Amino acid sequence: MGAAPAARPPPPPPARGAHGRGTPAGTDSWRSRLYRWDMKASPYAFVAPFFVLFGAFTLVPLLYTAWYSLHNVQLSALDHQTWAGLDNYRNLLSSDFFWNALKNTFTIGLISTVPQLLAALGLAHLLNYRLRGSTVWRVVMLTPYATSVAAATLVFTLLYSWDGGMINWFLHFVGVDPVNWRESDWGSQFAVSTIVIWRWTGYNALIYLAAMQAIPTDLYESAALDGANRWQQFRHVTIPQLRPTILFTIVVSTIGATQLFGEVLLFGGVSGSKGGSEHQYQTLGLYMYDQGWIIGNLGKASAIAWSMFLILLIVAAVNLLLTRRLRKSQ
Repeated sequence: MGAAPAARPPPPPPARGAHGRGTPAGTDSWRSRLYRWDMKASPYAFVAPFFVLFGAFTLVPLLYTAWYSLHNVQLSALDHQTWAGLDNYRNLLSSDFFWNALKNTFTIGLISTVPQLLAALGLAHLLNYRLRGSTVWRVVMLTPYATSVAAATLVFTLLYSWDGGMINWFLHFVGVDPVNWRESDWGSQFAVSTIVIWRWTGYNALIYLAAMQAIPTDLYESAALDGANRWQQFRHVTIPQLRPTILFTIVVSTIGATQLFGEVLLFGGVSGSKGGSEHQYQTLGLYMYDQGWIIGNLGKASAIAWSMFLILLIVAAVNLLLTRRLRKSQ
């Protein structure tokens, strides 16, 4: 018998520090740590710009305004501040101009929000059906919203002009005496409200239209099988399904009415910051602007700003309460 083959020598041990195909032992652990760090930190890095900008341009001015509201500060002497405590707020509560501005804000908001949302709901219901050129109509609905406040207010100011305005010409044509829209109480508020209605009706209509298109078609088919016509389907199917959206638009419109500024300022012309010669359409936004930038009392203007902020918090709380009740009822 032949000799047995010689055994092969064992392979040499790997060199110290070698791992895999020539990769150092600590590389994989370093990469895994980098990957874990990236997975944890990258979301914060993505949202960090928002919080930085929010803090710089919203939170810091908000807190600084709260500090100003507790001091007597004049626009011409910002370095000379004296502690006032709650005196600015007490002066507001005892000021007839503040309550007049609050009443005007509520009145203009009411007579602009209710017709606006009703018209938007009707337009959305019409656009929800298959119409020729529906895309064109949707663009037309959004055009007033894209128009600048200055351009829209200038056009409406010409329409409501006392001498030569188209509105007064139409009133004279039908046998009604012309109205001095800028000087009358109800006339000026109605004129400002029409500007708001014209600008925001199409925007709210598109919101309602998007919500309507999300309603399941099975509900309409079931209602049609039960013999419901289009009006009955609108009342008993569309409206109940749109309750959260309607509540949302009411809250947003209320916030917009509380902050109403550009339309009333430009509509008033020379006396725009005063809201007319008798302050008949001066809103809270105009009152704050008048106190802060015309009179120069930044302390009182800051108190007005925080009063508006508190009003908006109350509106948000009411919205939250109603939303919870709607969820429980459903």
